[in-house]
Amino acid sequence: MTVFSRTDDRLGEFALRPVDPIGDAALLHRWVTHPKSVFWMMGDASPSDVVAEFEAIAARPGHDAFLGLHEGRPAFLVERYDPGRELGAVYDARPGDVGMHFLVAPADTPIHGFTRAVLVTVMELLFADPRTRRVIVEPDVRNTAVHVLNATVGFDVVGTVPLPGKQALLSVCTRERYAATRVPGERPDAPDAVAHLTPGRWAHANRLLVRKALAEFAHERLLIPERLPDGRYAVRGDDGGVEYRFAARVMALDHWRIDAGSITRRRSGAELPLDAVDLILELRHTLGLTDDVLPVYLEEITSTLASSAFKLARPPVPAADLARADFQAVETGMTEGHPCFVANNGRLGFDAEEYHRYAPEAARPVRLLWLAAHRDHCAFTGGAGLDNDALMRAELGERVLDRFAATMTGLGLDLADFHLIPVHPWQWWNRLSVTFAGEVARRRLVFLGPGDDEYLAQQSIRTFFNVTAPSKHYVKTALSVLNMGFLRGLSAEYMAATPAINDWVADLVAGDEVLKRTGLAVLRERAAVGYHHEQYAAASDKSSAYRKMLAALWRESPVPLLGPGERLATMASLLHVDRAGDSLASALIGGSGLEPAAWLRRYLDAYLTPILHCFYAHDLVFMPHGENVILVLDERGVPRRAVFKDIAEEIGVMSADRPLPPAIERIRADVPEDVKILSIFTDVFDCFFRFLSAALDADGTLDEEGFWSTVAACVADYQDSVPHLADRFARHDLFAERFALSCLNRLQLRNNRQMVDLADPAGALQFSGTLDNPIARFAR
Repeated sequence: MTVFSRTDDRLGEFALRPVDPIGDAALLHRWVTHPKSVFWMMGDASPSDVVAEFEAIAARPGHDAFLGLHEGRPAFLVERYDPGRELGAVYDARPGDVGMHFLVAPADTPIHGFTRAVLVTVMELLFADPRTRRVIVEPDVRNTAVHVLNATVGFDVVGTVPLPGKQALLSVCTRERYAATRVPGERPDAPDAVAHLTPGRWAHANRLLVRKALAEFAHERLLIPERLPDGRYAVRGDDGGVEYRFAARVMALDHWRIDAGSITRRRSGAELPLDAVDLILELRHTLGLTDDVLPVYLEEITSTLASSAFKLARPPVPAADLARADFQAVETGMTEGHPCFVANNGRLGFDAEEYHRYAPEAARPVRLLWLAAHRDHCAFTGGAGLDNDALMRAELGERVLDRFAATMTGLGLDLADFHLIPVHPWQWWNRLSVTFAGEVARRRLVFLGPGDDEYLAQQSIRTFFNVTAPSKHYVKTALSVLNMGFLRGLSAEYMAATPAINDWVADLVAGDEVLKRTGLAVLRERAAVGYHHEQYAAASDKSSAYRKMLAALWRESPVPLLGPGERLATMASLLHVDRAGDSLASALIGGSGLEPAAWLRRYLDAYLTPILHCFYAHDLVFMPHGENVILVLDERGVPRRAVFKDIAEEIGVMSADRPLPPAIERIRADVPEDVKILSIFTDVFDCFFRFLSAALDADGTLDEEGFWSTVAACVADYQDSVPHLADRFARHDLFAERFALSCLNRLQLRNNRQMVDLADPAGALQFSGTLDNPIARFAR
């Protein structure tokens, strides 16, 4: 007897009926004892145990079990229970609370989006009862995949609680929170929007950010810590009255590894609490902050602190568990942000509720909104072999396209006269619906509503991964919030050449034997679309934010690149350190079966070697920081190859005479000869390896000597493999004794609205002396 059913737009009919403890026993036994069902904790159950378990459920007041059907076939299991009875002392029951467990039948060929469709079906069942106010779940803390999934339908974490056989992540979803995830653009009543801002978390977040500020400002020689007789260090404020003291170790590349617990702040002998905003105010002249930049920078610092407090409110996930998690669980589990920038989570423009909805760490799904833009004012550019119609059919599907066409017909318009543009919901409500109101009124722009697919924001905020259909493209949208030195818009004019640039890079990689051996892949930005607002164009120059409000691009997904047993992880995760101080990179190494230096060398062969070859053989440089690189790992967590992304905006060809197709000439960069090698020294050594080396050293996995000698061996072996490039190795010497220290925070402190001119990035660089090259002494 069916007790509930719903039809999913993409996957068809789902239904539930009561479990028959005897008739369903054989089926349920296969499911609950399968290795993939380890968190159900019935792996050793016999068929009679299964019968007894479900007969007990049927007999227990307030407890039910349902068999879920997909298109009439058994596909999942659901338990509904009274959490007041079942969870005892670990949970404060409220009227209208309902507990839930669900299990999706193990499948040899998983269907993308199926588990989420099951969860939505279960939530619809529970909230179909008007008495239900909240749904309670308590999955194992190690089950990171289900934590991310639960967040997508509105669950908020209460905390970690002990339950029989597990440490559980107690989580709650209100009716309003769930409804907000189902109706795009609806703002829930969110009295808990600032619940993470507690005195304890705020103090913790400030201590962490003060540590980072002292470390990175000292690294960039904005501060010169004084060595004290007791071995600690001191930094004094501009007026000399405030003094910070701390214990630290200065490592290679002048990396300051500061003990956060050792930091004290005193004035006239009295100890003061640590406050990152006060630190900036006390050092404003030392840091060179102007009256114009200072207030905005303080706002960015405060927003970064609030983001840190939100992350601290989430239950701690051990690095070892995250090291085994899936791609998006790792992406949304990052807590550090950019390793160099102190104010690295500004997101100025989001209100508190929008932060919960759109920040990557919130892990909430987003349905992008779609506009129809008249072709007289809009340009679409596709890569080789891709046209607009084919892309839209693949991304949206016929049903959505028919819906959009019907909307246009109802307005007396023809969809064929328009291009479709995906838009970040925040951008529509906060910018376009007001700033582009005239275009909407004239029907040059038509609001069509959300698409069907759901996306997760990536670490870069404005780029989205399709969680409904992971093999579909990423979508990158314009987002006029201020974050880490830039308003995150997209220039329609600038992106016109994006597909051609990506095709050129992809062809270069595919045609180079050295790069093919490394396994390097690039995620091509296959298409771009941008809207030209004539009035703002007439009133502004090409760098104006008003020209960057409405554009989007589609980038390939890495999922189709995976082979059997392979998985993905953002390279930024290698710098992740969990709440207990354990490194995710060390967890990967520990689970790999390899010695630390051997694992590191596999990583360097996959990541560093292609960077070196592109530079020396092709004058081609990337911006290969952690968020721009995805690692393909094998089943043991060993890097097999690297995938580079964000190609068009962050590459350059540093040669005046290397032939380039006219359409992509803008990627040619006029860079002084002595600055070219900094694309490796700064972007790779100083801005990534400096932190990775420190993390591996801190937990005893691999010391500095072992790290940098392995890097040196990788460089030397690459150079030995391509002797015909020897003159270029001599001209741009990676084993030079020193290199210039290029400072990122100095850029942001000077101008936190537009750090660099993308047309001349080298012209904005800020230098402060030199750094000793940590691989120089290993030169052969």
